[in-house]
Amino acid sequence: MAVLRFPHDDQKIDVESEIREELAGLGIDYEHWSLDRVGADASAEDVLKAYAVEIDEMKRGGGYVTADVIDVNPATPNLDAMLAKFDKEHTHSEDEVRFILAGRGIFFLNIQGKVASVEVGPGDMLRVPKGTTHWFTLCEDRRIRAIRWFQQTSGWTPEYTASGVDKNYQPLCFGPAYVGPRVETGICV
Repeated sequence: MAVLRFPHDDQKIDVESEIREELAGLGIDYEHWSLDRVGADASAEDVLKAYAVEIDEMKRGGGYVTADVIDVNPATPNLDAMLAKFDKEHTHSEDEVRFILAGRGIFFLNIQGKVASVEVGPGDMLRVPKGTTHWFTLCEDRRIRAIRWFQQTSGWTPEYTASGVDKNYQPLCFGPAYVGPRVETGICV
């Protein structure tokens, strides 16, 4: 289940309905879907078949033309370079949509000057609309498996803002060591 945080307010939300409501107010879609259709080691083809109804429904509703399964883990070649493409604040010219099958990651959203973070895990579906400033990183296990939807067959490319805002926030998922922003500097640790 997702965890939504507003670091500067030291606010944490971990109730599904409240997460959905808060994110909807920011223009972000969130749902929690069942994972009972395929095993953890199912092939990408089996995953796409198992979720075909939801995939097609998302395609119709969002104008997506294709969907695939991404599977990233510590053994993924050039993992650090791949992650470096997305851990700086950026936008896309199309939506970024993910249904998390395994692993965990964190989306930082910078909307109207307010930064929120959404830690996503298995069962979480998140849609970040095109043009939304955000960045993403994996949690400490460096693992994520997800269904992705695209509005163009070529996929999307990050368009960096170069704002530097992303440097002020914790790059790891929130665990017991998270203490929120440092009040004297405004930098999250």
